Amino acid sequence: MDLTHASAAVTGGASGLGRATAEAFIARGVPTVLIDLPSSNGAAVAAELGELATFVPADVRDPASVDAGLAAAEAISPLRAVVHCAGRGGKVRLVNKDGTPGDLELYKQVIDTNLVGTFTVASLAATRMAKNDAVDGERGVIIMTASVAAFEGQIGQAAYSSAKAGVAGLTIVAARDLARKLIRVVTIAPGTFETPILGGLSEKVRESLSSQVPHPSRLGDPSEYAKLALAIVDNAMINGETIRIDGAIRMAPV
Repeated sequence: MDLTHASAAVTGGASGLGRATAEAFIARGVPTVLIDLPSSNGAAVAAELGELATFVPADVRDPASVDAGLAAAEAISPLRAVVHCAGRGGKVRLVNKDGTPGDLELYKQVIDTNLVGTFTVASLAATRMAKNDAVDGERGVIIMTASVAAFEGQIGQAAYSSAKAGVAGLTIVAARDLARKLIRVVTIAPGTFETPILGGLSEKVRESLSSQVPHPSRLGDPSEYAKLALAIVDNAMINGETIRIDGAIRMAPV
């Protein structure tokens, strides 16, 4: 996808994978809208990234606020790349250690943010991209974010794994659905990365996670996710696929 005279939007753009991806687009000279929660430091991050960065507060559970962010990008230049990184965690078991049922409300909240939010962003982005003029046979590319937990969810990840498996399942359907509109859809499934979700873990737990990665035996750097995102944007034959970026990790049950 040629992003000359185009704009990009990144959800979760104020931190972690999203910020790294926004930085990568901006380094290429692509005007980029950072979409993140009103409570995030998105405005400060956009100021740091310079004049090509714009922050629009939004919650992916609220279609109107998401669409406002996409509209802000489209107002700059045709919106041709959207990378959806926004998400949340939440520990949910089917049966708690005290014998009570798992937290259904938390399960619904995680699904609503991580899966329904992904559909919302992809649908709204595709609706705008479909109006673009085709460039080299493409109108746009949407990159969604799953997780290796979609395939090897750990105990306590009932909600998170369900949502991310849903994102992986949505990928080929969305790619086929949008093919006639000349829009590609690809998903990245990261392993253990240096993100805010892992930021609250103890050093001992972080070392344990790093040791589980065969090679390189460390947590992933968000810039490595961003490099893959740009490679997907560049390569028109990558479509309908969920790509793991995980150092060959296969998560243990706990």
